[in-house]
Amino acid sequence: MKAFSEHLKEIRKDKYNSMDAVAQNSAFDSSNYNKYENGKGNPTIETLLKMASAFNIPPKELFDFDFDIEKYKIDE
Repeated sequence: MKAFSEHLKEIRKDKYNSMDAVAQNSAFDSSNYNKYENGKGNPTIETLLKMASAFNIPPKELFDFDFDIEKYKIDE
């Protein structure tokens, strides 16, 4: 999901200089983290909690972004 990955990138840039810095300060390697930031991976709840811990933020802040529900609406 593009909105989440863009928000994740904003958080990372605010907290760290690079993806490698995230990897050095957390349980992620830079290639796995790169997948999430580029919207190519779907993090588990456990991974989201690790991200929040690495960024020293409450988990809910990972989801504090604008979301256009109509864009992702499923036709019935």
